[in-house]
Amino acid sequence: MYLDAKIASAKVLDGFHCLMMSDPVDKILAQWRDERPDLDASSMMILGRTARIARHFDKSLGAVFSKFGLHGGEFDVLATLRRSGAPYQLSPTALFQAMMVSSGTMTNRIDRLEDAALVKRIPDPGDRRGTLIQLTDKGFDLIEEAVEAHVANGSKLLQGLTESERQDLSDLLRKLLLSLEPL
Repeated sequence: MYLDAKIASAKVLDGFHCLMMSDPVDKILAQWRDERPDLDASSMMILGRTARIARHFDKSLGAVFSKFGLHGGEFDVLATLRRSGAPYQLSPTALFQAMMVSSGTMTNRIDRLEDAALVKRIPDPGDRRGTLIQLTDKGFDLIEEAVEAHVANGSKLLQGLTESERQDLSDLLRKLLLSLEPL
């Protein structure tokens, strides 16, 4: 098999000189440098790559979730309930705050999951007017399988990075996220 690749740069990674192959974003940046040398388009290095990577992630995650009859938002509700610990229940408000979505979006997700018998609404013993959303046994079993498939898929998506590179990337992304979403 013949590989036709351009070299964008050389860097030292993990003590080794690595030749970095160019990607479509490099071509875009080169075009902007040619056409608008006065314009600092360096932010496109990150924005363009993260947008492209996000599309790959979304497609792969969606494929995994669909194997379990779920959409991403429904997976998030089930996973949030599961990781909350026994008895795997939260108020609707706690759910939408944990997931940073609107209350209307959360109500629609809960309705669909309740229709599928994956969650149920139960009275809140601490608030006579309130309800709690609780995983059903069926929902618990489903999220147990789905989260294992999700984690395996995530490892596969990131197999191009070493553990050290994953940690470095995670640290940089956390820093950027905190600058955009202050606590």
